[in-house]
Amino acid sequence: MGLFELIAAVDDEEKTLTVFNPEAGVTTALREHFADRNLSIEAAESDAGPRNYAVLSRDDEFLAAIDVSDVLAPRSGVAPGFTRETYEVVLDELDETMFTSYDTEQMIAASKEIEDRAWRGAAGELHAGFQTCSRFASQAEVYDHIAERGSLDVHVYASPEGCEGFEPPTGPTLHLSTATEIHDTWFVAYDGGGVETAKCALLAEERLPGSFYGFWTYDAETVDDVVDYLRTTYAVPEANGTATDGGSGDQ
Repeated sequence: MGLFELIAAVDDEEKTLTVFNPEAGVTTALREHFADRNLSIEAAESDAGPRNYAVLSRDDEFLAAIDVSDVLAPRSGVAPGFTRETYEVVLDELDETMFTSYDTEQMIAASKEIEDRAWRGAAGELHAGFQTCSRFASQAEVYDHIAERGSLDVHVYASPEGCEGFEPPTGPTLHLSTATEIHDTWFVAYDGGGVETAKCALLAEERLPGSFYGFWTYDAETVDDVVDYLRTTYAVPEANGTATDGGSGDQ
């Protein structure tokens, strides 16, 4: 399952947040709150339950329940919401949450969350796709520094666009590929360094210039799928630390 297919598979798993006995304006506030997520917000009336009580479900399967006030509580210092620190019971079930319109700034913020987790873990593998060599060049020093951390094994993926005259750093392994999925997706995945709960990934497709559609996940199985796909699809590193086209070019 390629990178585009992984995005499509998560997209097919749309979830519904049903608010029972909502106060005026609550469903509107939730739709605004989750405007960039692939999440349906519905309202329902019930004689048995409290007001503003939300239930998360997928098809007819119950996933989680929470008070709406916990979902809408102000969050400080969190950008763009890639955290479990608030409404954790819902995020446990929104591990594979689609977003529909992240801009470059939001993608960078989400990427930093995963890079920081890999830095703290100081072990395992960090895989990052920069789309083009020229984009990686602007972060080459940062990733060279990350690759020096503990026993972290850092892999970077990019199309050859903008590689002329670029001297890649020696720390991370640079995988160059002409595959469409490498040019058109932005991803960062950390395998947890042997710690299941540390696994996380971000994967998105740039469908319009500067506008990304994809998902983040803390789900260990999905992270493994992303990392295993990258390991097996793209070339085995050469002695100079640079791997060349391992993709089909039209994925």
